Amino acid sequence: MLNRTLAPESKQVDDIKFIEPLKQQLDNGIPVFTINAGQQELVRIEFIFENVNWDAAKPLQALAVNHLINNGTTSLTAKEIAEKVDYYGAFLQTEYGADQSAIKLYSLNKHLPAVLPILLSILTDSIFPEEELGIFIQNQKQSLQVSLQKNDFLARRHFAHTLFGHTTYGSNIGPADYEAIKRADLQSYFSAAYTAKNCTIVVAGKFEQREFDLLNTVFGRDFKGQEPATVNRFSFDSKKGAELLIEKPDAIQSAIRMGMLSFTRNHPDFPGFQVLNCLLGGYFGSRLMANIREDKGYTYGIGSAVVSLKDAGYFFIATEVGTDVCQSALHEIEKEIDLLKTETIAEEELSLVRNYMLGSMLGSLENAFSHADKFKNVYFSGLDYEYYHHYIHTVKTITAQDLNQLANRYLNTDQFTKVVVGKK
Repeated sequence: MLNRTLAPESKQVDDIKFIEPLKQQLDNGIPVFTINAGQQELVRIEFIFENVNWDAAKPLQALAVNHLINNGTTSLTAKEIAEKVDYYGAFLQTEYGADQSAIKLYSLNKHLPAVLPILLSILTDSIFPEEELGIFIQNQKQSLQVSLQKNDFLARRHFAHTLFGHTTYGSNIGPADYEAIKRADLQSYFSAAYTAKNCTIVVAGKFEQREFDLLNTVFGRDFKGQEPATVNRFSFDSKKGAELLIEKPDAIQSAIRMGMLSFTRNHPDFPGFQVLNCLLGGYFGSRLMANIREDKGYTYGIGSAVVSLKDAGYFFIATEVGTDVCQSALHEIEKEIDLLKTETIAEEELSLVRNYMLGSMLGSLENAFSHADKFKNVYFSGLDYEYYHHYIHTVKTITAQDLNQLANRYLNTDQFTKVVVGKK
């Protein structure tokens, strides 16, 4: 009989298998990467475009174009596009990121002949109607006004702007920037960015030669365009020790965001730094959670993360605490960082973190779509699957001494950018 007083035996994840994509090319040169997996006749096709022509005077061009791209063509209104796609049980999703923008199609395979031409018309013939643009501006301004009342939003915004300045990573968007959006600017950006020569297609699902031939028939001939004028590239100088306090006299809670510029996935220390981050604040059992939530009761949640963008990486810690304990919370955060530098990490704690990270990696590979997402992470970082093998090896073998060295090398709190919104 099962003894429920004994925890089940656990063991470390031994092997993680990745489905690597098949690389093909349409007749017009667009690379197509296919994760052909799954039994259902369902597919996700992503058209991914590098963001281009960054202009600090027009910081919302890429975002607005991505949001409005399926809101009308010369032959279809936004309502007609939505109805046609919905009729076939398909779904269109736009996704804007700091480095790339995408439009995704989810569809049953049998409806691809009907749905793909609609997507082609969107990618070649979008007109950004004034009425739709006006609705977008009004909605975004209202959303921004609501967000500007939230301490955590303000902390995130000021932190990013301090690190990255007037770039796509840190631009301090205001209502006037939405008012300045012009339809002609959107049409110009659309023509520059949404071209075959700036496109990568990533497909996931049951997608075989028949489906590829159909994709090539629709997009390999009629989807064209010139090279984008300037693909966005940025460089940053590390700002050391910047401290910002945005005082809100009536605040009940203070939002804290602190961290620094770090490095991207391409750096050899990135996997090890991810392990260090996990120990500090990267999961529910982390040291910051144990101290500041469980022990002190200062917050409902606190966490840290390592982020890799195309041209920069950064590390941050974020939480919201009562205004009366803000200074104490800051002290405890720094104390936990100092302990990572000076004390040897117990093998039991390190083993728990290893198991969590490997289990999370394994759990994130549940279907063809998630395998495609893992591919995009390395492809758009200029890496290959060797990165994941190195990551897994690092998680399994990194020592407490290695982590002490990483903490001393990179976690210098005197050089952190620190933002507090509320009362310090």
